Amino acid sequence: YPRRRALETQLGEFNLTEIEAMLGSYTKVLFVRDPFQRLISAFMQGMGSSPSFSSFVQEVLDGGQHNASVTWKPLVSLCRPCLVQYDYVVVFGFLRQELGHLLRRAGLPAGSLLPTFTDTQVRWTYSWLSEQMFSELSLQQKKQLSRFYRWDLSAFPFSSSLLTG
Repeated sequence: YPRRRALETQLGEFNLTEIEAMLGSYTKVLFVRDPFQRLISAFMQGMGSSPSFSSFVQEVLDGGQHNASVTWKPLVSLCRPCLVQYDYVVVFGFLRQELGHLLRRAGLPAGSLLPTFTDTQVRWTYSWLSEQMFSELSLQQKKQLSRFYRWDLSAFPFSSSLLTG
């Protein structure tokens, strides 16, 4: 799509006709990750001032969705899957097979371009870590988190998320 603006121009700065033309001319790929795993990752990277995961989660919940950091803000509010028809949705934890498929669809040699992924170990580690962190939360926090991320949990295939239970 011909550029008339700076490289950092956000999609919302274009008019509806321009947006439709741009989105129609690109292959749109969305990478998603279980929201609870995103919270764990943010906590582990020190993205809050809280000493415990439970208090970090409470900070996130108290801040609300409008004040949430991009790191843990619900994906639906960031990527607008109801407005943008993505060609591919790639779920974290299944990167190797999904990226391989995506590269083959694009006509590229998937085997030589993909880095080595350790999806199986990553899934096992996050499963274990998620269960440990989830057990630190109160029942009220678990319910509030499920509500906080309800649209993500409805829009994306996070069937094994602890927040869906």
